[in-house]
Amino acid sequence: MEQTLLVDPPSNKRRLVFSLAAVLCLSAAALYAWWPRGSPPTAEADRVVVIKSQRVMMLMRQGRLLKTYRVSLGRGGLEPKMREGDHRTPEGNYTLDYRNPQSRFHLALHVSYPNAVDIAKARRLGAAPGGNIMVHGIANGLGWIGRLHRLVDWTDGCIAVTNEEMDEIWLAVADGTPIELRP
Repeated sequence: MEQTLLVDPPSNKRRLVFSLAAVLCLSAAALYAWWPRGSPPTAEADRVVVIKSQRVMMLMRQGRLLKTYRVSLGRGGLEPKMREGDHRTPEGNYTLDYRNPQSRFHLALHVSYPNAVDIAKARRLGAAPGGNIMVHGIANGLGWIGRLHRLVDWTDGCIAVTNEEMDEIWLAVADGTPIELRP
């Protein structure tokens, strides 16, 4: 009696190899899309600089650049903040004076705006200077937007980064760190 060995025909083996290759490629693409770009700062920042016209925020240590982030700013335009409700990001020298882990945005570092100069400017306009300016991530529940948030300036005068970037900044910047907001 003759025995027959059951062997997958070559077409089934090819399909299996192609299917595995497709799964590996899709997995690699998903991992690439998820993986954070660049590396986190390797040292604690002693200064933060925001250049509004370039929409960048730089973490500095002893005059050396640690990391640069692309940001979204206030939807009121690039002019300096003058009064409450103008939706502009301030300009000047401030301090990141406290943090809010319970913010409605993914983590938030408070900017010490307004200072005495800002208060005087607003008074000359007969207005309040406003406040509550933060460096923060994306609104809670909307983190999936990721880097797309940078397509428009959308904040009320704050400096916004992705949630992943905010995680890095949260760890690299201590309370009391100076922040300079340039035009």
